[in-house]
Amino acid sequence: MQLTDALAFDLPEIAALRRDIHAHPELCFEELRTADMVAGKLTGWGIPVHRGMGTTGVVGIVHGRDGGACGRGVGLRADMDALPMQESNTFAHTSRHAGKMHACGHDGHTAMLLAAAQHFSKHRDFDGTVYLIFQPAEEGGGGAREMIKDGLFEQFPMEAVFGMHNWPGGKVGTFAVSAGPVMASSNEFKIVIRGKGGHAGMPHTGIDPVPVACQMVLAFQTIVSRNKKPVDAGVISVTMVHAGEATNVVPDFCELQGTVRTFSIEVLDLIERRMRAIAEHTCAAFEASCEFEFSRNYPPTINSAAEADFARQVMAGIVGADQVMPQEPTMGAEDFSYMLQARPGAYCFIANGEGGHRDMGHGGGPCTLHNPSYDFNDELIPLGAAYWVQLASRWLNTARTA
Repeated sequence: MQLTDALAFDLPEIAALRRDIHAHPELCFEELRTADMVAGKLTGWGIPVHRGMGTTGVVGIVHGRDGGACGRGVGLRADMDALPMQESNTFAHTSRHAGKMHACGHDGHTAMLLAAAQHFSKHRDFDGTVYLIFQPAEEGGGGAREMIKDGLFEQFPMEAVFGMHNWPGGKVGTFAVSAGPVMASSNEFKIVIRGKGGHAGMPHTGIDPVPVACQMVLAFQTIVSRNKKPVDAGVISVTMVHAGEATNVVPDFCELQGTVRTFSIEVLDLIERRMRAIAEHTCAAFEASCEFEFSRNYPPTINSAAEADFARQVMAGIVGADQVMPQEPTMGAEDFSYMLQARPGAYCFIANGEGGHRDMGHGGGPCTLHNPSYDFNDELIPLGAAYWVQLASRWLNTARTA
């Protein structure tokens, strides 16, 4: 942990910034105040910024001692947006905007990268360029995708890109990173089964879509258990069923909605194909009709092996090898996946603790992600900043081979 002591940044200032961001949460593509704060701090520290990428994104450009002349670059990404949910905490920095909350720690992610930026503004002991990527709209808006569409990697050429997310439950002072899939793809489906309504006491005069839907829901699980390989991960969850308005009426239609999660595009392709076939043929067997929609949201987050190993070595140098854990894959999704499709890199977890760090006035719930009682642990700021600083400096000071 000695590396954190050498960081040239003002912890109280950064922690205050984090809490200010927490108190003023902004939803996807609305991060105007947050972006203004980020850009203002970077500019004040002598770091040039590019604004408006992906609507509200900010990119800070930190040239090393060679002024970036060598042409090498590495990207560090933090997300800035909040969630559309009501906060139950009542401490001083609780959300001031009803129905909006930093319940996933993006305020802390922004703070950790700002701390690294403040250090870089004073110490540029590397050749090349560090790109500080403050991304909007991770929570469902695909801000990473939009920044890429706006030319992120063309305007700011980087060899690799790295991301980090706080992870509640683990002991503060530990990290986790692994090669391969670490977060799942996120996808949604909507199926409308159209039958023929009628009197519930005379079902033979119509086509009841409800038993068709029941058959369909059960059949979908055979895709997971009988179509894909047992060693491949995949989840199909029907989470919404809507039908009917009265107890004595057979409805005209039944609507199913839900999500699909996988760690590979190949499994996703299989599940979508089989779901469509089951839906259409089940409806046909009951003389009903089917409308099938399948929306692919975020792809799986897949760490490249070399970059994950590099990240692990950096972490070990900060906290010790025994404090760097294997990264257990999660079926949650993350739009950093788009960046990893475009460039090699690694997405890691930094442990946020069990929740004991929360001030008086925190809600009664656990300190878990997307929970109204969540709060980011400010103890992570120097640790996360140390990781960013060491990662970028070592990356740019390590000779790369073709």
